[in-house]
Amino acid sequence: MNGKKDQKILLIGGRSKAKAMALSLLEQGYQVITINKNYDDCLKLAEIKGLHVIHGDGTKPDSLEEAGAEDCDIAIALTSKDADNLVACQLCKKKYDIRKTVSLVGDPGKMEFFYHMGVDSVVCAVSAVTGIIQQQAFIDEMTSIIPVGKGLVQIIEVRIQEESPAAGKKLMEITLPKEGIVGCVLRGDSTLIPRGDTRILAGDTLVVITISGHELNIIQALTGR
Repeated sequence: MNGKKDQKILLIGGRSKAKAMALSLLEQGYQVITINKNYDDCLKLAEIKGLHVIHGDGTKPDSLEEAGAEDCDIAIALTSKDADNLVACQLCKKKYDIRKTVSLVGDPGKMEFFYHMGVDSVVCAVSAVTGIIQQQAFIDEMTSIIPVGKGLVQIIEVRIQEESPAAGKKLMEITLPKEGIVGCVLRGDSTLIPRGDTRILAGDTLVVITISGHELNIIQALTGR
C-alpha cells in the first residue's frame, strides 16, 4: 500500500460532515476529493486549503469520473439520503474498482442490506466513520477486511514482515489481545490451521477473527506498528 500522500480519499455529499472529515484527513496527509451537488456547499468546502472540490452528483458516473474515482483508494458516502449513498458506493466499487467503500446510513435497519449489496463498512454516525478510517482503511499491514454479523465481528488479514515482533515466534509466545484469534496462516500456496507451537514466519499472512473496534490493537500486537 502506498503512503498517505499517495492515497486518495473520495467524499461524496455532506456539508458539515464532509468539511470535518476533509480537515481531519488533510491534516493527516491524505489527498482528499469531495463531490457535492449543492453549489453553495461547494463554495464553503472550497475554502479548505488542499481540498479538491467537484460540483456534481456522486451518484452519476460523469461526476465520479471528473473526480478521478478510478484513482481513489477509499470512497465515503455522506449524503442525507440512504439510497444515494448506496448507489454511490456501488458505482465506486463495481465501475471504478475502489477497494474500500464506506456508507453513512440514517436507518440502522438498512445496515444488513447495505452489507449484502457489497458496501464494505456501514455506519450510523460520523464518529464511527472516523473510527473506521483510523483503525481499518489505512493500516498498511491489513490486506483485507470482511464484516461478519452486521459488522460486529471482523475477519482481517495481517501480513507479517521481517521486522514484525511476531516473526519467528511460536503462536503461544505472541501476546495477542483477547479480542482476537488467529484462525489460519497463509504461507505461500499452503494454508495452515495453527496450534500453539506453530511458528510464525516473515512473509506469512495471518487470518484473524476479531471483535469490531479492536483491529488496531491486533495489528499493533502482530506488527509493532
